[in-house]
Formats: sequence, structure tokens, C-alpha cells
Amino acid sequence: MAELSNLTKDIPIFVCTVAYPGVPCPLHIFEPRYRLMMRRCMDTGTKKFGMCSYEHGKGFSDFGCMLEILSLEVLPDGRSFVDALGVSRFKVLRRGQRDGYSTADIEYLEDLKVEGSELEVLEGLHDSVYQQAQDWYQRLAVRIRDQISRQYGTMPEKDENIQASSNGPAWCWWLLSVLQLDPAYQTTVLSLASLKDRLGHLRLVLEYFSQS
Repeated sequence: MAELSNLTKDIPIFVCTVAYPGVPCPLHIFEPRYRLMMRRCMDTGTKKFGMCSYEHGKGFSDFGCMLEILSLEVLPDGRSFVDALGVSRFKVLRRGQRDGYSTADIEYLEDLKVEGSELEVLEGLHDSVYQQAQDWYQRLAVRIRDQISRQYGTMPEKDENIQASSNGPAWCWWLLSVLQLDPAYQTTVLSLASLKDRLGHLRLVLEYFSQS
């Protein structure tokens, strides 16, 4: 109970993939250690755990995303289907183990806010990259767009205030999920506390995908 009631110390870590804030992350749980983890998350009422991608030599990456369990269906054979949603980003401060699964002490990440002329430049960059993303999305075949919509939902609208969320605009994370990039690169973008830097990465990736 103590492990899960304090959501910065000894957080249970599911080592699998890169998850993002606001993006669904459905999971099929079959390993006994993760079945135990899910049961504890539900029993304590926190319904939250950390998700990190695997990293050789460390066990899991230095940055991850907290997931919240929306629903959990346990099958007769003990396996379970979990519908989870990304909530917030974090940096790993210390790694640990508990009953076969990884744990971590963490600190949460928030975007740095800007104002004045810096904000004006950021808003211009944001609108430009959003339009670039929309153009790329609309050029996809209808079949692929339908597949993306079923798995990730439709592309989120632009936020009126691009700094309203501590994670930045939702569409950025949606796009990163859809693009299915290398996990190391995904983790790099996840770790950025600058919306300007994140948009810069997205611009480069979109240019590459548009050309290819």
C-alpha cells in the first residue's frame, strides 16, 4: 500500500514501450509479475503505474510516462486486458525491484513556459507545424487513416492556449504515437521540457515522412 500511495517513490514500472500523455495505451497482461503489479494498482486505488521502454544496460529508459488504468478485464486463465491512458511524463531518479518487477523513484516533467515575443514566435512555429501535420495526415490513404482512427482516435484540434497543459498540445503526442518512430528517438522527444524543441523534432520528422 505504501509503495503505491506515494506516486513519486517506488513507482511500479511496466517495461514495454514508449507511452505518451493523453494517448491510449491498451495492454495484454500475461506475465505473472505484471499481473501482480496490475492487481496491486487496482487494490490500492491509485490505478497508476509507469511505462518505460527497454534500454540495454539499464533495464529501462531514463524517461517514461505515468499511465492510468481506465478498465481492466481479467480472463478466466489469469491474463488480463488493460485499457490505460497516458497522464504525465517523468524522469527516473533511482531504479529498484519488487517481487520480480521494476520500480523507480521519479520526478515529473513539465514544459517550460515562455511569454512576450518568445511566445509569439512559439505560436507561429506551432501553427506552422500543426498545418504540416494536417497536410501529411490528409495525404494518407483513407484505409490508413481509418486504421489510425480506430487505434489512436482522430487528430486532436489545436489548443487555443498552447501552454495550458504542462505536457503541451495533445496533438503532438498523438502524432508521435501514429508515426511509430524508433523507441530511443521517441524517448528523447518525451524527455524534452521545451515545446519549441519538440515542434522542431516534429517538423524534421514530418519533412522526412512527406519526402519518403
